[in-house]
Amino acid sequence: MIYDFDKVVNRKNTNSKKWDPETLDEMFGESEALPFWVADMDFEVAKSIKDAVLKAAEHGIYGYSKRPDSYFDAIINWTKKRFDWEIKKEWIVYTPGIVPAVNYIIQGFCKKGDSILIQEPVYYPFARSIKNNGCNVENNPLKFNGEYYEIDFDDFETKVKDPKVKIFILCSPHNPISRVWTKDELKRLGKICLENNVLIVADEIHNDIVYPEHKHTIFGSLSEELAMNSIICTAPSKTFNLAGMQASNIIIPNEKYRKIYESILEKNSVGSQNPLSIAAVEAAYKYGEEWLEQLIDYLQSNVKLIEDHLKETLPKAKLINPQATYLGWIDLREYDTNGQDLERTISIEGKLALDGGTWFGQCGDGFVRINYACSKTLLKEGLFKLSNIINKKYK
Repeated sequence: MIYDFDKVVNRKNTNSKKWDPETLDEMFGESEALPFWVADMDFEVAKSIKDAVLKAAEHGIYGYSKRPDSYFDAIINWTKKRFDWEIKKEWIVYTPGIVPAVNYIIQGFCKKGDSILIQEPVYYPFARSIKNNGCNVENNPLKFNGEYYEIDFDDFETKVKDPKVKIFILCSPHNPISRVWTKDELKRLGKICLENNVLIVADEIHNDIVYPEHKHTIFGSLSEELAMNSIICTAPSKTFNLAGMQASNIIIPNEKYRKIYESILEKNSVGSQNPLSIAAVEAAYKYGEEWLEQLIDYLQSNVKLIEDHLKETLPKAKLINPQATYLGWIDLREYDTNGQDLERTISIEGKLALDGGTWFGQCGDGFVRINYACSKTLLKEGLFKLSNIINKKYK
């Protein structure tokens, strides 16, 4: 089946947070801003997913639900086929989202005053979750070499040796810089954490959207020793545009850690997965691969569109070459900009909603993040808004 990703789907007045005027006004100060921010796609889901949800809905009763063996089999088979990692049913723990999972992990494995290590610029809910649970943010800033980002391993090891550091949150592939970490990089991080008794929490929500010439390695697949010292956070939400279904699958091979995590879920009264979500996730992992492969091809063509547009209209701007995800990290530092002033100008005067670089940490100053999982028609409109406001306001 051929999927039409050029199709423009009107999401206004559909309770879409991404497109909601009140949310846009709250977040960007402009209710009419064209949205390219929060990481959900403007594409319809695969037909197999839609059909499965409609079939479940037609039943007419939406009571408490149990995940069938076929649900777990779909996840296990997908993980084996795509990443060559054999996981077990009992390792898979349902949680309604990875951000909630990160909070539960902090509650289970840290006490107030402990420190948690992250690598900025990075997904901003990490720092918020750490602070909300009374812990301290420790930062191992990534180094930008002008082409891509690298890990500062000397600084990482120094930070991990602090006995207050209990957890390292690994973003893999990394959001917003769209790096796919190599096996050697991951092994080195893992070794340092093992030597210093630091738990690794791997957010791998973007692990299915990886471009040719790059290969994602699930952290737990590196070795049994590293699997026993890690919690792997996965979800179909970014892969198949199912964020609203609120379904993540947290993979915890270590039984001791799994029991700690499950006890926190119980304390927070985390309930069962909803029946439509169960149907969507199972169908995605069973039948969604063809849609995904076509999606990746389309996203690559959107990357080229961004690169060509910037070259023509904003020659001093640069899209950091994405190796994964559908999130573009654009460097605007060669223009005479100030981070937060730049962000306000783009949103209020340019009427364009992009994630500000400073949201991801101070080292994001002068960058913006654009969600390019949309039709080319919409993407072109957004890019012209960006180039027009930058050329008008900055040198």
